[in-house]
Amino acid sequence: MTIHAFTDGAARGNPGEAGVGIILKDERGGTLSRVSGYIGETTNNVAEYAALVACVKAASKTPCTRLIVHSDSELMVRQLTGEYKVKDITLKKYFQKVHKLLQSVAFEFEIRHVYREQNREADRLANVGIDSKRKLRV
Repeated sequence: MTIHAFTDGAARGNPGEAGVGIILKDERGGTLSRVSGYIGETTNNVAEYAALVACVKAASKTPCTRLIVHSDSELMVRQLTGEYKVKDITLKKYFQKVHKLLQSVAFEFEIRHVYREQNREADRLANVGIDSKRKLRV
């Protein structure tokens, strides 16, 4: 089964209180799951990577054969596709964590950049995560 995931990380202030939002959808657009959570104080870019890590972990618990992630983080998408180098030490750790996770899963992975308007639901969930203060481990 191909899963389309929409991920977003949000930080109020940069750095500031941060959260993640993830939606997993099947091929027909039906929602399989929604995840939101609070990740503490960090930057927006770290929150974007944390959302991706949580997304890959969530997809690994499904009968996924292909995961297509849609993210409005142009920086993260371009880093993961090799268009940009990862220079920041903290982002480099998350970049490596994502690659390590992807080596351990049984599905194909693709990441695509989408405009913010196409990612509103994941953004809303990231803000719900901040408001909830419900800690999410990533």
